[in-house]
Amino acid sequence: MTTPAPQENVWLAAVRNNPDHAKNYAQRWRNFEAQGRDIYGEARLIDAMADRGSRILDAGCGTGRIGGWLAERGHQVVGVDLDEHLISVAREDHPQAEWEVGNLARLALDDETGDLREFDIIVSAGNVLTFLAESERLPALQRMRGHLAPFGRLVVGFGAGRGYEFVDFAADAYRAGLELEQHYSTWQLHPPADDFMVAVLGAIPVPPEQDE
Repeated sequence: MTTPAPQENVWLAAVRNNPDHAKNYAQRWRNFEAQGRDIYGEARLIDAMADRGSRILDAGCGTGRIGGWLAERGHQVVGVDLDEHLISVAREDHPQAEWEVGNLARLALDDETGDLREFDIIVSAGNVLTFLAESERLPALQRMRGHLAPFGRLVVGFGAGRGYEFVDFAADAYRAGLELEQHYSTWQLHPPADDFMVAVLGAIPVPPEQDE
């Protein structure tokens, strides 16, 4: 049975139902790290894909576990998340990166000239896209597409059964101007499977305007 797409942002609904949800989430990841569990698999893949000192956007960054790890290795990292508490944790734990509160469906990061900032890699891990309301998904992909540098790549990972069918994601990505270049079933690049997708996408080139 197909899980219906959420009509409300899943994270905001969870916080409304439990005001301690974000604090519990942050503590859960701190506990995992204290236990010696490997929580940086996604970050290692992004680091392997990136040139040294790349501009990286951690889209839906949570407590900064991915972006913070990448910043420690010399990348220029910006993280965005809609939860103020999670951003406060990221700022405390990973001060070498830049952390901003914001909704991906309205993502607009300007540079010093007022133009959209460009990123060599945008990563959205941890099932972030499945937390978005159905109406937020295409706008979020469009906004991320707008922040990709020439030849930049968007890397997304999420599981099945969370209200976002892989085929629907691929269709939304295409509508947003993104091309699915490769896809895998794990962050260790195992072959595609039905339970999880790690997708690598690039921007579809905009054809030059034709002189009349």
